[in-house]
Amino acid sequence: MSASAAVVKARELAKMKRVALALLVTVTLLFVLARLQHGAGIWAWVAAFAEAAMIGALADWFAVVALFRHPLGLPIPHTAIIPANKDRIAGNLATFIRDKFLATDTIVRKLRAFDPAGRLALWLQQPDNAALMAGKLASALAGWLDFIDDARVRRFLAAAIRGRLKDLDLSAMSGKILDALTADDRHQEVLDAALARLARWLDDPDVQAAFAAMIVEVAGKEYPKVLRTVGLVTDTEEFSRRIAGSIVRGINGWLHDIGDDPRHPRRQAFDESVAEFIGRLKTDADLAARIESAKRDMLAHPAMGEYLNGLWDDMKTWLRSDLQRADSHLATRLRGAAMAFGATLATNPALHDSLDDHLQSAVVALADDFRDGLADHIASTIRGWKDEDLVRELELSVGRDLQFIRLNGTLVGGAIGLLLHALTLLAARAG
Repeated sequence: MSASAAVVKARELAKMKRVALALLVTVTLLFVLARLQHGAGIWAWVAAFAEAAMIGALADWFAVVALFRHPLGLPIPHTAIIPANKDRIAGNLATFIRDKFLATDTIVRKLRAFDPAGRLALWLQQPDNAALMAGKLASALAGWLDFIDDARVRRFLAAAIRGRLKDLDLSAMSGKILDALTADDRHQEVLDAALARLARWLDDPDVQAAFAAMIVEVAGKEYPKVLRTVGLVTDTEEFSRRIAGSIVRGINGWLHDIGDDPRHPRRQAFDESVAEFIGRLKTDADLAARIESAKRDMLAHPAMGEYLNGLWDDMKTWLRSDLQRADSHLATRLRGAAMAFGATLATNPALHDSLDDHLQSAVVALADDFRDGLADHIASTIRGWKDEDLVRELELSVGRDLQFIRLNGTLVGGAIGLLLHALTLLAARAG
């Protein structure tokens, strides 16, 4: 309860206490006045009313006060009921809230009626709401960047990553990855694509001419005497036109042959080479040791740490710069993704039902622990309060309404007094 609300409630409670006390004082004065008149005539009725009203007012005052404290400070048995039974009240209240308000079937029923997936879909389709969510996510990301940028956190993360990489069996893992990549001849598809691209490149006359010229240049530099001795060419142009062109066309034809023939020997050789390499990655201890040594050298090299830190710093700088801009690219993408998800959720019944089902499953899985935890929290919180604090909070919450009991007790008691006085008169006349 806020301080201002507590002040208002305390003022209202004090006002009702004054009203109840004023009524008690009034009927007491009436009783005294009626007795001074010796209870004759109408005053007998007034005395009967006032006397019973006083009794009712005092009895209900006692009952109301006894809930919170000892009346007049006297240790009367079965008074100060709430402080004396605080632990039992705390347990019973916690159990009542847990079983009546937080029962799993009740929560699930409310969740279904609420239709969280449908409401989320409608909410996300509103541009302002999507922008709000994007802004919150961007702010969370900025806070996460600040957290990670802490030197202690960065050292911890770096040590954790290095530790995991040191424990990683890179050779065996590479073998498993290549196994997956070569399943169903996927590596042949990669080879086909590479051969097709290379063949198309060599089909280009300009590429053939350039390749032939490169062959001539290399041969002229590396083997000039051999070429002159065998008499293959009389000049560079002739060699380029005839021999180098034939070599390029031969290579191109060979590539086409491999690409067109699924059973080509080169394909089989490629299969065997890949299979042999995968097998060595899995079983060859020497190869595994060399890979492990290379991995350790790479992780230990200062350049690797500098490189990774540089990558992180560059990404962090870009993210911070982008998030600070009014037209943040990341925030715009997040907003678009949120709206797209909302639209998909609204038009895709399967996704809608799946989200609701997963939320329901999560509620069912967590409900018991949540209910018990909340009940324990309520009970332990109430038990931890001081008696005077508990009394004050409860009295401020319900004390004003309890004062009406005193008012009603005064008036009802007076009415009963009139009734009893009337019955007494009737009995006297009948006698």
